[in-house]
Amino acid sequence: MNRLTRFTSWAIVAGLAVGAVASNAQDLQTMSKNANQWVMTGRTYDLQRYSPLDQITTSNVKNLHVAWTMSTGTLRGHEGNPLVVGSTMYLHSSFPNKVYALDLSKPGAPQLWQFTPEQSAEAIPIACCDVVNRGLAFDPKTNRLFIELLAGDVLALDAKTGKQAWRVKSVDFKKGETMTNAPMVVDDVLLPGISGGEFGVRGRITAFSTQDGHELWRTYSTGPDKDVGITDNTLKSPYPSAQGKDLGVSTWQGDEWQRGGGTTWGWYSYDPALNLFYHGSGNPGTWNPDQRPGDNKWSMSLWAQNPKTGEVRWVYQMTPHDAWDYDGVNENVLFDKGSQKLLAHFDRNGFGYTLDRTTGKLVTAKPYGPTNWAKSIDMTTGRPVEDPTKRTTAKGNTEGICPAAIGFKDQQPSAYSPQTGLFYVPTNNICMDYEGVEVKYAAGQPYVGAIVRMFPGPGGNRGAFIAWDPMAGAIKWSIKENLAAYGGAMTTAGGLVFYGTMEGWLKAVDAKTGTVLWQFKTPSGIIGNPMTYVAPDGKQYVAVLSGIGGWAGIGVAAGIGAEDPTAGLGALGAFGDAGSYTNQGGVLTVFALDGPAKK
Repeated sequence: MNRLTRFTSWAIVAGLAVGAVASNAQDLQTMSKNANQWVMTGRTYDLQRYSPLDQITTSNVKNLHVAWTMSTGTLRGHEGNPLVVGSTMYLHSSFPNKVYALDLSKPGAPQLWQFTPEQSAEAIPIACCDVVNRGLAFDPKTNRLFIELLAGDVLALDAKTGKQAWRVKSVDFKKGETMTNAPMVVDDVLLPGISGGEFGVRGRITAFSTQDGHELWRTYSTGPDKDVGITDNTLKSPYPSAQGKDLGVSTWQGDEWQRGGGTTWGWYSYDPALNLFYHGSGNPGTWNPDQRPGDNKWSMSLWAQNPKTGEVRWVYQMTPHDAWDYDGVNENVLFDKGSQKLLAHFDRNGFGYTLDRTTGKLVTAKPYGPTNWAKSIDMTTGRPVEDPTKRTTAKGNTEGICPAAIGFKDQQPSAYSPQTGLFYVPTNNICMDYEGVEVKYAAGQPYVGAIVRMFPGPGGNRGAFIAWDPMAGAIKWSIKENLAAYGGAMTTAGGLVFYGTMEGWLKAVDAKTGTVLWQFKTPSGIIGNPMTYVAPDGKQYVAVLSGIGGWAGIGVAAGIGAEDPTAGLGALGAFGDAGSYTNQGGVLTVFALDGPAKK
């Protein structure tokens, strides 16, 4: 993007009053083409997390310095990233899920308004892996922001004033259901998710009207086809194991599908041309595989659905009869190669998948880190070729499984660069021992059914940041990290990749070579995602939330001691010393180059 274009595009929004937005006639897809803004959690519907901005480059990134900071006023884990619409930044926090509007036209970005929702603190111990929130959604038609509250409500706020427009109950924390992910807006439809796979909840997506919050449709991850959104007319799977009626019931024992997990707490992407949105479903409830024989569809799956109706175009199950807690909710990044419309997914199970996003057919599926529970993915059947010695049971402890339940990558989103054609993936190098145990279901009580101990994987480093070729299914370069690269990634037209580590380092890397060109130690561990924008002064800024937490950082976030390596669902075995490297926080740090913007 040349500088004339960049400054012209800024002029489109620079004249807006502070806190206002573009014309309601504009939709999100149009707004996302303005590189100066960041109007969706992944910047664009494809979730590439790529910015065309190029003021900050491989040659001058060494001159980045802190421009301003802001405390969110809360501790615990800070995932996600701010949004920038016009001259306003919108920021969220961990529980109690505060929302801020900041004026980017003034030095230090003073607050325009803040909103602290009322919600029950009883939801805090229900949250599986910290009281995180992954971000906001914005709708230009209504000029509203949307946030999912941990305790189960979906909230709409006026973007200019911060006043509540509507609030609806979506899930019930007393049943073990919580909400942590960033919702997505498609036209007049708001798409939130649900957390609570460790409490035996039944995963689902409930779509709401952006206008008034009334329910539009609901589909489940388990159950009969009519509940799932599968019809004879819509589902055309290329794999035999996905063909058949009511597989969401018949692949479970008895009524286990009613508490079958498959939660939808990850990232959503959308293809306007196909009118399909893409998401993943999480682990089946309970973690003890002996209590739920069968493939346990449609947990651990990738989905393509119509956002207007919920109808399923295709669904692909990555880990049938999961025995390792390999949640399938990680991001689905959309990209094209020639005429091929593709989707890339880096699963917790250690395999990097490339699929045709029109049909759900595999293009490549290769390990992107140390993976031994399965030898490969059968490209004919789409099923993993398992190593039977690594399948867990309730009959004993299965040792040395790679990756661990936390996955070779958890929620931290990858990024794609159209300049290099590569994906940049923050990872965890963690393995585990796993033993299933008998567990009885009680609403609102943990339904885990496993004892897990995690530990560093091969080489001893607990993380890595890699560049991945999605067509060859191969790593191009890798940077080892002591703890995990548990923050998300971002690429830019300046030839850079940004990512964060659990120690709190924000790093800028040459996208072609993997050379670290710049780094800065933020006040707390980074599990948030870097983003970039151009402010009214014409300068490009980079921002990131720090605040250690999430599953990997739960020991520090919740004050859990490292004496028991099985604590924190096994995370303390791998990350029990994280408190030696960083402390709790909740800080937004914003960076810029020295001097005025170059014209």
